[in-house]
Amino acid sequence: MITQWFDPEPTFKGLLFAKKLQEQGFKVEVLTGFPNYPGGEIYPGYRISWRKKEVIEGIPVNRVAIYPNHGQSAIKRILNYVSFAISSCLFGLWMARHTDIIYAYHPPLTVGLSAGIIRLFFPIKLVYDIQDLWPDSLRATGMIQSKLALSIVAAMCQWVYQRADEIVVLSPGFKQLLQKRGVLEKKIHIIYNWADEDALINSSGKMPINFPGTDRFRILFAGNIGKAQALDAILDAAALLQDKNSQACFILVGGGVEVLRLKVRTQEMKLHNVLFFSAVPMAEIGSLLSSADVLLVHLRKDPLFKITIPSKTQAYMAVGKPLLMAVDGDAADLVKLSGGGVVAESESPDSIVQAVQFLENQDKELLHQMGQNAQRYYKKYLSLDSGVHKFAEIFRR
Repeated sequence: MITQWFDPEPTFKGLLFAKKLQEQGFKVEVLTGFPNYPGGEIYPGYRISWRKKEVIEGIPVNRVAIYPNHGQSAIKRILNYVSFAISSCLFGLWMARHTDIIYAYHPPLTVGLSAGIIRLFFPIKLVYDIQDLWPDSLRATGMIQSKLALSIVAAMCQWVYQRADEIVVLSPGFKQLLQKRGVLEKKIHIIYNWADEDALINSSGKMPINFPGTDRFRILFAGNIGKAQALDAILDAAALLQDKNSQACFILVGGGVEVLRLKVRTQEMKLHNVLFFSAVPMAEIGSLLSSADVLLVHLRKDPLFKITIPSKTQAYMAVGKPLLMAVDGDAADLVKLSGGGVVAESESPDSIVQAVQFLENQDKELLHQMGQNAQRYYKKYLSLDSGVHKFAEIFRR
């Protein structure tokens, strides 16, 4: 299992995934870096060396040298990615002698390059899990603007796709795009992401003192507050609702580069129906989600986001609350299929207002039913057990 991020770092397919695979009868060994995400500083109790082996809850974890960084500098970020690619490739060649399957987790692309090179030297299978489409996401986020650089990244992606025996993607749109780029349909599998179910259900978080009461209709957004989330549209929708004397309020929980600017704009617009709360650990967020009436997902209009399903979608569905899905494409289709909420157009304040008013005017029993629909759909198609079962099928085949 090659992944640049692993526990104790916050990571999606880390220790819990490895343990679940072990329960399925697989012998799992991890190849990763020294923990430094998200702050870019090596965690206490660790120091960088060429290699360190430890066992975490029964899972052997091999840590190899990495240049720790997660800042805004493109050069330092590249050094971070490339350093792990080189060290994981060198040590991976030694590990591969006793390996049947490499499971490589992307991003970054450099993990796929490392796995692809190892694959050249040994007759083992490579399962490549794509969580972030490159170079599309690099272009969409503005990390890379150079057309030449983007074309080089695209060529490297194609090389990795050719080396992989099986490719796992998180949405139908990802699969369609890869097919357009020449990847064989038969080796692309859709496995939806799951949520941190234990943390959400067994949440120990305390409610903030100034959290709105039940006299308000509480619409909560939790997660990164950055440019991709385009939350100006939410402020504009809040202004329209305030003019209509609506009891709806937006609760924005999280941190990010846009928080300060949005707070200033909220004050300038004299909005009394928008509240900001700092980010809380995953172990505490479940209490906040469960206390809201509706949970909001919003991303800006972009072709990439039409085929992306934000990870908060699964978390929202897992706690059994109605969703207000203001993301176009695959994520909206998921809500429609589940019957677990309503859909609004991305970056359209008018559409968001219409959705809020519809939800606000519904009987509480209907809202409860929407939440139950979302939770039921999650358990059947998106849960950890469902996802691990699908991965196990691929690995056994």
